[in-house]
Parts: sequence; C-alpha cells; structure tokens
Amino acid sequence: MPSFASPFTFDALLARSAQARWSPDSKTMLFFNSDEQGYGMEEFRTLRSRLYQMREKQSLKKILVTSSLPKEGKSFVAANLAQVMVRQQGRRALLIDGDLRGPRLHQVLGTASSPGLSEYLLGEADEFGAIQRGPMDNLFFIPSGRTVSSPAELVANGRLKFLLNRLEPLFDWIIIDSPPAVPVSDAGLLANYCDGVLIVVRSNATPFDIARKARQEFRDTSLVGVVLNGIDVGSSYTQYYYSSYGHPNSKGDGRR
Repeated sequence: MPSFASPFTFDALLARSAQARWSPDSKTMLFFNSDEQGYGMEEFRTLRSRLYQMREKQSLKKILVTSSLPKEGKSFVAANLAQVMVRQQGRRALLIDGDLRGPRLHQVLGTASSPGLSEYLLGEADEFGAIQRGPMDNLFFIPSGRTVSSPAELVANGRLKFLLNRLEPLFDWIIIDSPPAVPVSDAGLLANYCDGVLIVVRSNATPFDIARKARQEFRDTSLVGVVLNGIDVGSSYTQYYYSSYGHPNSKGDGRR
C-alpha cells in the first residue's frame, strides 16, 4: 500500500518521482528544443507576465485551464503555459491532467498516461508514484491515470484537495487541464481547488451563448482570463493569438 504520510519535500520528489522519457509533439509543445522566437511563444510569455501582474493583487498559484466545449485548445494552452513558466530561472511548475474523461496531455508530452491522478484518488498510488519528471528542468507532470467510471465523484472525494495542499509549497505554479465546462460538472468541481480559471475559446468556432454559459459555471470563482485560440496566421488581430492546437489528425490549413 502507498504511504500517504511520507515526508514530502522537493528533494524527496526529485529522488522518488518517476524519470520519464517524453517524446513531445513538436507542433504542440512550443518550448521543447525550439527557436526562442518561434510563432506563438511570445504570446505565452505575455500571458505569463499578466498572470504575474495579477499575482501581485491576489493569491494565484493554482490555475485551472478549461474551455466551453471539446477541441478548443485547452490542453495546448495548459501545456505551453506550464512550459513557459519554467523557462524563468529557478521556477518550478506542475502540470496536471485533470481531464479524466478525455485525457490528452500524455499524448502531447509523449508519455504514459498511468499511473496518475486516478490511481492517486483511488488510493492506489501516492504522490511519488503519480508524478513524472521529464527532460525539461523543473517541469513535473501528473497524467490522468487509467479510465474510471465516475470521474466527478472521484474528484470530489477529498484526496485531490489533500494532494494540492501537499504540492503547493513545492511549486511556483500548478496548472490543471480540466474537462470542458459545459458538458460535464468536473471543471466546476476542480475550480473549487484552484485560485483562478483561464477559459479557452476558439476563434469563429465557440458559440457565444455556450461561452457565456461556461463563464456562468465559474461565477463563484476568480476568472483570470480568456484565451482566444485558432486565429488565422495572417490575421491582424494580435492579442492572445496562439499556435495550432495540434490535433493528431489535423492538417496544416494556414490557421494558428
């Protein structure tokens, strides 16, 4: 049985967490062995700066990244936000795949999906067993874990709150990728454990009424920003435009 009372320090995490060999999707993971001036990277640096500005006025370490509907780019934003955070010297970030229904981050990182969050929430793994560290310094990852039949009940069982309380002192940022907000209740449950929410919407795709409904899901939570994804490469719109979501079956169509 895992020991959930094990001493939990960053040195212990380095010693006991799994050293994973990631094979990241280069179209999606902008900051892995790529040009520092690559397309979309500066926009994530701007987002990072704005989050630090907000942090001066409020407690802001645990950020939930969600969307209204599937395929709007939330996993792309979560993954690159975590990467850009650790590009600052000495900063540590933890990326968590909280989408137990349609996990994607393990595919983006090119790593195993299990053991992970579901095993921890079921009491089958401790923190050390669930956390991976890869080739990017100070970036750690908790994958979704195996498929479960009742994700919402699992998220609400109390273990996640305990986990985040244990992890929070060790990291500068904790980024959680959640399921879309409108179809299921999981995102609202996860938001209860976070300091703020980023909502990703897709240009010319997300219906306004659906986006507004997603916003209402977080009316009791701090909304720290809305990220507009899927802007045309040649568009003159310059605020919060991001690179291709990188769907496995997508083909280059001149959109970012």
